[in-house]
Amino acid sequence: MSGFFGSVSLGDCVNDVFYGTDYHSHLGTKRAGLAFYSKEAGFQRAIHSIENGYFRNKFEDEVADFKGHIGIGVISDTEAQPVVMTSHLGRFAVASVSKIANIQELENRCIEKQLVYSEMSMGRINPTELVAKLIAEETDFVSGIRNVQELIKGSCSLMVMTPDGIYVGRDKLGRTPIVIGKKGGAFAATFETCAFPNLGYETFRYLGPGEIGKITADGYTMLKEPNDKMQVCAFLWVYYGFPTSSYEGINVDECRHRCGAALAKNDDVEVDFVAGIPDSGVGHATGYSNFAHIPYKRPYSKYTPTWPRSFMPQSQAQRDLVATMKLIPNTAVIKDQSGVFLDDSIVRGTQLKDNVKDLRKAGIKQVHMRIACPPLTYPCLFLNFSRSRSNMDLATYIAMNELEGKEERDMAAYSNPDSEEYKQMVDRIRIRLGLDSLKFQRLEDLIDAIGLPKEKVCTHCFNGSSYF
Repeated sequence: MSGFFGSVSLGDCVNDVFYGTDYHSHLGTKRAGLAFYSKEAGFQRAIHSIENGYFRNKFEDEVADFKGHIGIGVISDTEAQPVVMTSHLGRFAVASVSKIANIQELENRCIEKQLVYSEMSMGRINPTELVAKLIAEETDFVSGIRNVQELIKGSCSLMVMTPDGIYVGRDKLGRTPIVIGKKGGAFAATFETCAFPNLGYETFRYLGPGEIGKITADGYTMLKEPNDKMQVCAFLWVYYGFPTSSYEGINVDECRHRCGAALAKNDDVEVDFVAGIPDSGVGHATGYSNFAHIPYKRPYSKYTPTWPRSFMPQSQAQRDLVATMKLIPNTAVIKDQSGVFLDDSIVRGTQLKDNVKDLRKAGIKQVHMRIACPPLTYPCLFLNFSRSRSNMDLATYIAMNELEGKEERDMAAYSNPDSEEYKQMVDRIRIRLGLDSLKFQRLEDLIDAIGLPKEKVCTHCFNGSSYF
């Protein structure tokens, strides 16, 4: 995943863009960049790796040197961006949140036109540079963004910074969000609305799927109306989103609270406490605790002052060490107690398995796990949620292979919570993770918790239902 923030102001917008982008640090792990425009200095850009440090630490020394009343920033899980291009449209900068499923096809399409790629990302062309080239194929920015929307399979939301404002284009099916904010003398666009309050912005408009618009210091202008169909990602609420953010006007933490309550409503386990796996499991756990009237406790606490994000170290062994060291079990809460734990999802289950071992060592009597979404039976095609090149290392597929030992199987049965195959799969996962019980959210309860019609939410990970 990635996240971005852009602002156009009557005065200098550098600090707004710097801090607004920093509020997206939970969405990206690889690269980050800032780009600004001012009449005096023209286009300015800086890009850094954030694999061994935080966004703020990497950029704060450079912020004083930037000048601009227009700016965009991005934190990315993949490529270096923003990309600055010069074409018949003039000079412009692009930042995107995307996963381009047909990137090879589009790369070949551009090469056949004798175009040259200058950027690389993880051994292949830079997806945001490809987006910029597709924009530059047309005669104006709106047509160029529409060209991107029509040609890309997967997902792509983007910002285009020009000398007279920022063009924004939401993914054609709305899989990822863009939200407009306003304050005196400035307008902004963001992925996460949690970036607005402390910078003085208030939410002005949620872009619809496929909507294209432009922000200036004076306001927002819609340049293409939204599409009718929407497939917004369910994991924005379950996992990705910061608790204070809202998508489609629906708050993340309130949705998680409803998810937890739905799990409690369908449960009869007898335990001494409820706990959330930090961080995204906490909102689900408070919802469960309040509905079930079972005390909420913290058997784990995160120690983050000197143990940074577990994805930063280069080796898997170091990442595992960091993940283990920063979660400290509280024996006083755990010993001789039974607990129900809430988490957003189970992808591979490796870290959860280690957590359960730690709980057992600390003297817990029983560990019951409740997951806020259905089992992941299909790999994500649109947002890289599972961060997996194949589905074979998903916890669900490991269980299926143990049950059947073959690659071809009835996936509909394993996705149906009322089938025998589903029950056997879940029990295999439970045994592998060392749990006393394991239950997943039913899809209809997740949809109810989000509060949108089912046809407007992408549920591909759970049931294979989707369209490009």
